[in-house]
Amino acid sequence: MSTIHWTEARIARSARWHSESAAPPPGRIVVADDRMKAGTAYRLACEGTALLWRGDYHNARQLLRAMSRRIGRKPLPSGDDARAAFHLHRRARGERARVLGSLVVVLDDTHALDLRRAPDVRRACAEAYGPPHEPTAVSLTELLGVIGAHQWRLKGVEIPALGARVHPHYGVFSPVRGEYVDLVARTPLGRARRTAFDLGTGTGVLAAVLAHRGFDHVVATDVNPRALVCARDNVRRLGLAARVDVTGPCLFPEGRADLVVCNPPWIPARPTSALEQGVYDPDSGMLHGFLNGLAARLRPGGEGWLILSDLAEHLGLRPRGHLPALVEAAGLRVVDKIDTRPRRPRATDGADLLHAARAAEITSLWRLAGT
Repeated sequence: MSTIHWTEARIARSARWHSESAAPPPGRIVVADDRMKAGTAYRLACEGTALLWRGDYHNARQLLRAMSRRIGRKPLPSGDDARAAFHLHRRARGERARVLGSLVVVLDDTHALDLRRAPDVRRACAEAYGPPHEPTAVSLTELLGVIGAHQWRLKGVEIPALGARVHPHYGVFSPVRGEYVDLVARTPLGRARRTAFDLGTGTGVLAAVLAHRGFDHVVATDVNPRALVCARDNVRRLGLAARVDVTGPCLFPEGRADLVVCNPPWIPARPTSALEQGVYDPDSGMLHGFLNGLAARLRPGGEGWLILSDLAEHLGLRPRGHLPALVEAAGLRVVDKIDTRPRRPRATDGADLLHAARAAEITSLWRLAGT
């Protein structure tokens, strides 16, 4: 853990630094309050100076919005180079996160935020960070994400295939893109429904769908400790604890199954934080692990279901036709492929840098079997 130091009212102060995106602790810190102008704040942030906020909470949020408006949008690369657009998009997001992350607040040793008109953030922070121990400095943007995640956890996400809500935890990918859940809920099953594996379970939503579809025993795995806690919580909420086991951290559990389902991160790129691990799969590591290990984990007549978007192909991050070659190299064959279109607003957002790729995207469920 790192510590930041600053001087306030001629007194030397310090706090533990925490960043979910692994941002380094700021080296230069100035104390800021409601008198700070947006232009000054933006200039200091661009220069690498952190602003330790001591003013009104809602004024801090307004300052963030004002700083955000000052961050210009870089032009698209010439031509139809989707790969270049993707990397430009990521760099722009990284720079935006760095600048806006320069506005910092301090949580006390109970996770309370001592600012005028500040909400009670103690429960939200305890869910994200664990029990409080000492004063901790975090960026306001991260804290707003923690608060938003807590609200999603309370509200939950409606899953029509379950007729119930699933409650995502902080740091666990939320099943807001329902098309992949519907694919698992509607694809025809074989007769054998003894055991199913759900690899990379996240919230546990697909494990719950498989249990609802009649499997006697579902084993859900994940490498993310937060996901394991989240999945167990949702399995308990849904009354499925007797039929769904959550285990890990691992990819494959022990034994064999009639059905192995895997919904890996869809983009073969390196995540910049733990929070992006549900989206980015460096060098397609999870995809390769699933395909190469699948044949040995299937019972006779069993299938593997791979849920994958072709967005990476449209972005030039994965060659077209590469996936069937990986399937064949793993000693597998394609039984069927079922496609669906995404139902998300960004697919129709013409202002999005990656609009063309998102508009062409198809999500597929690949039914795989041994050769």
